[in-house]
Amino acid sequence: MLLNNIENILDSFSDGVIAIDKNFKIISFSKGAERITGFLAIDVTGKNFNAVFNSELDAHRSPIDEVLENGKSITNVKTKIRNVENKSITISINATSLKDVKGEIVGVIINFRDIEEIYKLHAELYTENTRLIAVLNSIADGVLTVDNEWRITSFNPAAEIITGNRVEDVLGKQCHEIMRSKTCKTDCPLRKTMATKMPIYDYEIEIINAQGKIVPISVNTALLIDEQDNIIGGVETFRDLSFYKNVSEELNMKYSFANMIGKDKKMQEIYSLLKTISPTSSTVLIMGETGTGKDLVARAIHHNSPRKDKPFIKVDCTSLPETLLESELFGYKKGAFTDARIDKPGKFELADSGTIFLDEIGNIPLSIQAKLLRVLEEHAFEPLGGIKTVKVDVRVVAATNRDLKQAIEQEKFREDLYYRLNVMPITIPPLRDRPEDIPLLIEHFLNLFGKKFNKTITKLSQDAMDLLLDYPWPGNIRQLEHAIEHAFIHCTGRIIQTRHLPEDIKQKSSPLIDKLLTKENPIDEIEKEVIIEALKRNHWDREKTAKILKISRITLWRKMKKYEIKNRKASQ
Repeated sequence: MLLNNIENILDSFSDGVIAIDKNFKIISFSKGAERITGFLAIDVTGKNFNAVFNSELDAHRSPIDEVLENGKSITNVKTKIRNVENKSITISINATSLKDVKGEIVGVIINFRDIEEIYKLHAELYTENTRLIAVLNSIADGVLTVDNEWRITSFNPAAEIITGNRVEDVLGKQCHEIMRSKTCKTDCPLRKTMATKMPIYDYEIEIINAQGKIVPISVNTALLIDEQDNIIGGVETFRDLSFYKNVSEELNMKYSFANMIGKDKKMQEIYSLLKTISPTSSTVLIMGETGTGKDLVARAIHHNSPRKDKPFIKVDCTSLPETLLESELFGYKKGAFTDARIDKPGKFELADSGTIFLDEIGNIPLSIQAKLLRVLEEHAFEPLGGIKTVKVDVRVVAATNRDLKQAIEQEKFREDLYYRLNVMPITIPPLRDRPEDIPLLIEHFLNLFGKKFNKTITKLSQDAMDLLLDYPWPGNIRQLEHAIEHAFIHCTGRIIQTRHLPEDIKQKSSPLIDKLLTKENPIDEIEKEVIIEALKRNHWDREKTAKILKISRITLWRKMKKYEIKNRKASQ
């Protein structure tokens, strides 16, 4: 019986895939085949393969004839075909027989790729992303078919490579005996397709190969249907994800430090700085907006320092009133106040020989700042109600989302304390200034919440990703994390859609635009902000900025004069 409904599975291939019957009539034509040849499936389905492509394979006793006659698969056979423009292209083909429930050969599945395309891909391996895409796309997918009794009826060469099993050893055996996945009897994707008649795409599972090694694979499934629309089995294609997993780990190592993630140039500079300052005992001041990850930076400094096996004590300077903060930091002696029935050590004493992290130090009262300054200078203090000096060896890491220089001008922060804290300053850029890090962070949170909620959500739809890339993220990484968690709770499928995201993000409300719309001349204000942002991104280079804005340098100069935009680079 002829197979005429396997387009769903063939369309998932990156290579071209064509299914033909015993008379060389084309019965399926994948999107990859359309891309490589230029022919449309609707125009070639039902036509003779050799007539369409004027192929060298129409020669007497071609390799395809061998597959049809004896069922033997062929691998990496180079030949030439004609594309839609009647130009000759060189392809490399793999072919395996297609069998019915009785084990009789009813056709051939031809998997092919454009040789010149592969050469071009290899020439572009100078970037890691291109390298990853090129190599992944050049990996042949494994293909197996089963009958209605789950007996394997075909098994292509790529399937042999991925599973480590020879085709002659697997034909006629139960699929689960060969794949040996935990999902085989409980959550088998092909079984779901057979039951629901719906194809499944990019379903990640782990199998055990013939050598006993666990192999991660991505599975696509579809039905096998004969000309009378009877289900005669199923098709499963699978791709070895081992390379992808290894490259992902390699990229994560390159674009991360401790628990921080980012490929942005500023983040890379921070990683380099952390490697330099972590082994020291210098005081560090971390500056950045709320949600940028100041806590992670502080922990990274501690865990990459000689003090990593000693205490790491965090103090939130905004969570306690002034009357309790002093005793929390420095401790108290019995009888120091009404409820002081026993001696209690403070956070500095508990952090002795380790690191103390003073979060949001910009909010610490002036009355305590003097005592904190003494600790930084002398490594000593007296507990509340005490008369003996306590000596400590503590590294201080502080963080703030406030402008401390402005606080000094307002006499809310001691200038001498600021300079004592600002020995090694680190400024973390807001997420809106590092949009290229958003996909990396999303992938990290997908893995994190996948384990937490025990869900297999692999990616976001393009619309959802575009929405997240365009959003200004006033709450930074913390807000992005909460957005992905929110989406995980609402998503019941495998792909996060825009409807699963929080309402404030779906509305694409921009705090900056909202602010500008309240101005007397919002259009002028928006133009001014665009010019300033473009100048910043080009380091105040007028020629480059004018080019990006699609205006002349004279026009840019006039607009800068109109909006009183000063050349900040020259003033620095």
